[in-house]
Amino acid sequence: MICPSHVLDRVNWNEQGLAPAIAQDHRSGTVLMLAWMNREALACTIAEERAVYWSRSRNRLWRKGEESGHVQRLLGVRLDCDADAILLSVEQIGGIACHTGRENCFFLELHEEGWREVEPVKRDPAEIYGDRDV
Repeated sequence: MICPSHVLDRVNWNEQGLAPAIAQDHRSGTVLMLAWMNREALACTIAEERAVYWSRSRNRLWRKGEESGHVQRLLGVRLDCDADAILLSVEQIGGIACHTGRENCFFLELHEEGWREVEPVKRDPAEIYGDRDV
């Protein structure tokens, strides 16, 4: 699918030309992760029907799963009421969205004593990425 420019123009991009993008599992509704998109990332996401983000640390487009194989297949896109946040409905291939080997990136929960890990590691990141520092 080609992404017309009026679709991209509707987004209120921040001063860096970015908007936060939330990936949500289409079946469970679980919020998997938050990343950033620029115009090109959103256009590629729509055209390729898979999540493509802007990596601020790499300063380039990042196709989710390009190294891990944990691709996010796009099933729907929404824009919030202020047009400054993007919500992706995705099928998370392999069931792992987080570089820590967890289902989602929101695995720390606040308790009285502080932050506690509440989601298990499904696969050791070293098995996914090798010796690369994640």
